[in-house]
Amino acid sequence: MIDINRYTLKNGLQIVHHFDSETKIVAVNILYKVGGKNDEPTKTGYAHLLEHLMFEGSENVPSFDEVLQNVGGENNAYTTLDITNYYDILPYQNAETAFWIESDRMVYLNLTEESLSVQRRVVAEEFKQRVLNRDYGDVSAIYRKLAYKKHPYRIPTIGDKLSHIYNAELSDIKKYYRHYYAPNNAILSVVGNITFSECIRLAEKWFGDIPAQQIANRQLPVEPIQRKARQKSVYRDVPSNMIYKVYHITSRYEEDYPCFDLITDILALGKSSRLKKELVNDKKIFSMVDSAITGDVEPGLLLVVGRINPGVEMEEADKYLSEAISKLSSECVSNRELQKVLNKFESNHLFENIGAGDLAAQLAYYEMLGDANKINEQITLYREVTPERIKNVSKRYLQPFNCSTLYYYSTLNNLKN
Repeated sequence: MIDINRYTLKNGLQIVHHFDSETKIVAVNILYKVGGKNDEPTKTGYAHLLEHLMFEGSENVPSFDEVLQNVGGENNAYTTLDITNYYDILPYQNAETAFWIESDRMVYLNLTEESLSVQRRVVAEEFKQRVLNRDYGDVSAIYRKLAYKKHPYRIPTIGDKLSHIYNAELSDIKKYYRHYYAPNNAILSVVGNITFSECIRLAEKWFGDIPAQQIANRQLPVEPIQRKARQKSVYRDVPSNMIYKVYHITSRYEEDYPCFDLITDILALGKSSRLKKELVNDKKIFSMVDSAITGDVEPGLLLVVGRINPGVEMEEADKYLSEAISKLSSECVSNRELQKVLNKFESNHLFENIGAGDLAAQLAYYEMLGDANKINEQITLYREVTPERIKNVSKRYLQPFNCSTLYYYSTLNNLKN
């Protein structure tokens, strides 16, 4: 059981805290409730671009890295479709430095034409490396647009087009910053060798005077229910043919969410998993298979992917893969099979929350979902999943009409054949 303290400043900043006397460090994590889904359709990638700009220094802290390194600390950040998360890890004696830094860049970030020009180039280069110049780099962008027709989850966090990054104007970025980077749109999570009273004292000192902002959250369009199977074929100079099947699933808030997480493990976690045993080892249809959920806050996707062996036709691979997935709807998984993936989840869950930095990020995330104490309920929620629930959830969601299939053909492979 993780002991959690919670507090909210008058300006709306939510605080979660866990004291750990066994460590010599403190992790200070600040989660902003803004991600790729908040970008405008013609101005995508802004949440990610602003994350980069947040390291350009502030009015009172010209170099965050230098200040933290001088006190033995480190920092980083990441952006998803739902959030932007910043964290600092440093010796407990110097914890106040992180409060100072994070409060200063919440209000006094250096946003200039020069800094924007630099980060435009950096993010554009990242876009090229991750999406344009890497084998299968455009996969996520393709299957998201195939599966989503209205919801902004259809666009990856890094953005839809390079031109959106190149055309980002300083006035738009400043507006984005002022709107979303506010205490009442953030969660401060502090884990380590720092008492709750000291955490609150420092939060009041450094964040207490920052005014709340009017957060007019964009009303995101609701994705229509998919009622017909979708399919798309693309051709690229990649080593192998690949197939991607994606199914719409529930949001992170709903009770069936653990079922989907466990289904992906039943399908493809470990050598004895269903797809790896049957389709990789026995039938030799694929050289690799995998399955995962996107983990989004709002209704997301369950993905099944396979790298097709030479000589196997795309339609044949699809048939075998679809049949293997459909078995989850027609027959219950065995208790042993379910117990195996439950044990693995419990082990991973406990391991992921050992480090102060990871735990601070997790507490902030669960607080965003409604209550940081939910982190203590996860193992119980997963243990409540039964073979019958797996079967019923599969019947409702893992159906052809709810599936979008991407055939990713290798032109190199076809030329060889």
